[in-house]
Amino acid sequence: MKKIHPYKNIEEAMANLDNGGRFYNLLTKADDGIISSSELGKVGGIFNDKQKMILFLELSISHLPDIQKEQLISKLSEELQNTYFKYKPQELLASEAQAKGIIASNAMITGIPKLTAATSDFKGFILIPVIVGKMTTFTMIPIIDKYDIYEIRDHDTDTSFLIAHAKGTEKLPHKKIKVAGVLKELKSDKKEKTASKKFLEAVYYMEVNEMR
Repeated sequence: MKKIHPYKNIEEAMANLDNGGRFYNLLTKADDGIISSSELGKVGGIFNDKQKMILFLELSISHLPDIQKEQLISKLSEELQNTYFKYKPQELLASEAQAKGIIASNAMITGIPKLTAATSDFKGFILIPVIVGKMTTFTMIPIIDKYDIYEIRDHDTDTSFLIAHAKGTEKLPHKKIKVAGVLKELKSDKKEKTASKKFLEAVYYMEVNEMR
């Protein structure tokens, strides 16, 4: 998961985002006043996942005043504007995420993450794709096989929500942060037909003291 340092003003944001894309993006020009998907992907290091691109953009501009955010969004190409409004993340409290969070949608949750003990006592299964030749099937695995699991807590209600962070990557800091990711289903066992819980697959985070 990548730590995001938000832009301080629209001039800094435009200078970074209106960059001309990569060398083979022949139709994209730097400093032309239009931000394309290839330009956003170059800054975010993401080229094939538009949903994650929008998570990167939303955290990156979160420091800007609302009027500057609107100005920057208006500079997105028509295609990228459509992508932005399709994947614009929900901003949720930990206490709201289970009831209001939309599966497969982007979301941002603020709080202090606490790493849980990765033991067999932690119950939870996720569905992952398995590709064999040209066939794609799905199988259930324990969530702790793929992720480190954190609880992020809503201080007003003391309600927590699960954050899943890829194993083998740097641990999340034990301080107040905003985590951005994709909401997914968590089943209590392999026989459960409809998932009873949700979790946030974390992609980016930002320290709250970097927020306005």
